[in-house]
Amino acid sequence: MIWAWLIFLGFVFAMLALDLGVFHRKSHVVGFKESLGWSAVWITLGLSFSILVYFAYELHWFELGHSVDAVDKVVNTGKLAATKYLTAYVVEKSLSVDNIFVIAMVFGSLAVPARYQHRVLFWGILGALMMRGAMIGLGSVLVQNFHAILYVFGAFLIFTGIKMLVMEEKEEHPENNPVVRWIRKFFPITRDFHGQHFMVRAGSQWSREAAEPGDETKPDPIVDAAPTGKWLLTPLAVALILVEVTDLIFAVDSIPAVFAITADPFLVFTSNVFAILGLRSLYFALAGLITKFRYLKPALSLILVLVGVKMLAAKWLKIWLGDSFNLTVLSVIIAILATGIITSIIVGTKDEGGATPS
Repeated sequence: MIWAWLIFLGFVFAMLALDLGVFHRKSHVVGFKESLGWSAVWITLGLSFSILVYFAYELHWFELGHSVDAVDKVVNTGKLAATKYLTAYVVEKSLSVDNIFVIAMVFGSLAVPARYQHRVLFWGILGALMMRGAMIGLGSVLVQNFHAILYVFGAFLIFTGIKMLVMEEKEEHPENNPVVRWIRKFFPITRDFHGQHFMVRAGSQWSREAAEPGDETKPDPIVDAAPTGKWLLTPLAVALILVEVTDLIFAVDSIPAVFAITADPFLVFTSNVFAILGLRSLYFALAGLITKFRYLKPALSLILVLVGVKMLAAKWLKIWLGDSFNLTVLSVIIAILATGIITSIIVGTKDEGGATPS
């Protein structure tokens, strides 16, 4: 089975290297058309991977499809593994949209230039892959050895879904964020951006010149006051740290949601990876349309509650639904997500049509 992991990780790192080293070697503003194109690429790859999952588990490539899934106590056949993968992928993809809302608030509050946002998201997602890998490994061990933890996850998801539904979002300024306040205790933070650099060194060329054409070159009192040779963080580094913390918070919700579907670590990890790899392009496609999807958050809340209930009542639901259990869960999740998106578009169109010019 280790070969399946190595091949998949090799593919992921090759795609990331191609992304940063070729297509985004120079910082630039990612346009709507480009973001839609990359979103289509990542979604196509994510969905197409289910075909490989089917054959890999059906034909036992790399020893896959032999172990018992701790969630439903059955060995995953090709069809079952592909269904579980797609369900996990759709759940992760839909929940990652909520992550986009928070990332947009971080970039907006820090006034991160549009041409540097892709760089922050690239390194943020690379860090997210490592964090989620560790969390999935820990979760797999817990589920395999302490099956009752699934009920804890289920209750937590229901609580989180209800909390998401009833709590109002409020914009938080970075200077009031406890993470930023903690960082300032150990690292000075420059007042201005210094090109695409996350850190600058007082007295160095980076701290005196603009790194990109079009950047303003102006004195930075924080850098000027620092001793020569001292490293300082830039606001871009603060944005990266906040993006990482945001993903960690969302992973606490989304990873238990996937463990409600399957405990197979390969299915959990690959569905997570494909969902967050497309997060960057999806951000640039949706960031300007966030306010139009007003019913998406209630839909995501309902999905979390549904997955939590599925986790708590899996035994009875499986008796009731039989072999179509996992396929039914997938269909309901897609229906809820589609309803939230379509309702948002319809209501938004009506509001625009009914608005009177001032």
